[in-house]
Amino acid sequence: MQKFILYLFLLGAIALNAQKNIYENPHFDELSDDHRVLAILPFLTNLDLKDNASEGDIQSLEEKEGYAVQDAFETYFSKRKKKKKFPVNFQNIKDTKAILAQNKIDYNNIDVYTTKQLSEILGVDGIISGTLDLNVLLSKGVSTDFDITDYFSGDANYGRIGVKISDGDTGKLLWKYEKEINKKTGKNTDDLIDRMMRLAIRKFPYERERKKDRKD
Repeated sequence: MQKFILYLFLLGAIALNAQKNIYENPHFDELSDDHRVLAILPFLTNLDLKDNASEGDIQSLEEKEGYAVQDAFETYFSKRKKKKKFPVNFQNIKDTKAILAQNKIDYNNIDVYTTKQLSEILGVDGIISGTLDLNVLLSKGVSTDFDITDYFSGDANYGRIGVKISDGDTGKLLWKYEKEINKKTGKNTDDLIDRMMRLAIRKFPYERERKKDRKD
């Protein structure tokens, strides 16, 4: 019974923490008024694995994890759009990758380009990007077996993810959400993004109700 109560407390704390870790630009509506299409970029990943992997292997795995998050976000938004209309569309990530490749931009050098430059190259109004810090290979799947002692030993912590939306015209940060990744976050990348966004969706700025509420 005590474990169950503590479990409920942790779930409540996670939900509350999700709201605290969200930033929204006070001028979001003004800056995003003409937004029609957003591009989702691969997330810049930092892996801290216990295995003795070579530097080359680590770089390859970081790139794989970064693209896995890009794929997961596209999957999430595709499902969301089927259930509910969004005022914006999302560029097909195959098109995003192709356009970037045509301009000799890849995972290893994308961070030297500004949001304005990338938006112009991709022909979009805004950019969804982010960072990922991991001590596991989330794309391969991780254990979600729940043991309350793991939260005190640190074994439940897998890392942290940061998501941001930036305006293409000005390069300004419009929205940002940061969240810890742990055993209760999800068993793989798709699960992580789905659960994470479910917690944050009431604060997601492109939700029609949210935009209406701000105007009211």
